[in-house]
Amino acid sequence: MKTMRFVTWVLAAVPPVLLALLWKALPGQVPVHWGLNGEVTYGARWELVIPALLPLLLLALMRLLPRVDPRRKSYARFQREYDGFALALTLFLLALNGVSLVESLRPGTLSVGRAVLVGVGILFAWIGNLLPRVKSNFFMGFKTPWTLSDPDVWNRTNRLGGILMFALGVGMVPCGLLLPEWACLVVVLGGTAIVVAVPMILSYVWYRQKVDRTGGE
Repeated sequence: MKTMRFVTWVLAAVPPVLLALLWKALPGQVPVHWGLNGEVTYGARWELVIPALLPLLLLALMRLLPRVDPRRKSYARFQREYDGFALALTLFLLALNGVSLVESLRPGTLSVGRAVLVGVGILFAWIGNLLPRVKSNFFMGFKTPWTLSDPDVWNRTNRLGGILMFALGVGMVPCGLLLPEWACLVVVLGGTAIVVAVPMILSYVWYRQKVDRTGGE
């Protein structure tokens, strides 16, 4: 786990270092936003600084959160998954920074919308694979009043949520590569709604079923 954390910190440092190395080669105006219709918004070079620093900032935040979580002792039971999530998020942000730099230096090289969809799909699949092994905490996983109230409901909900998120992520990869971008947007929005809503609703159902069986309130 220490090796994974070290590698993650190194990867998080790549975007600001790369930006510094390429700073003089970048044009005065660089792409900073891509609309759904493919329209590109340009801004000054300094607007790439915050995205470049974001992986380091988020990684530092993720190291702080377990210390302030009332259920901090739970992290020892899923530390590998927590570190895996940090690595996945860092790689995703590294890829986004890479896309911005490539499009700044050689506009039109990439289909940004498709690249982002594929990247998000891989990220979702990675996180979905981790979720079934995440234990009760206040920062990672499907957190509802019912999952936080009962470990069994937490486990069932995050197992289901992980399966759904993994399936959505895997489906997004070929979608991003093959389908029109508007169709991919429908898949992403509809799939995300299902991934969020179904586990939340069932967490309540499972909690009520357990309360009824045990004769609680």
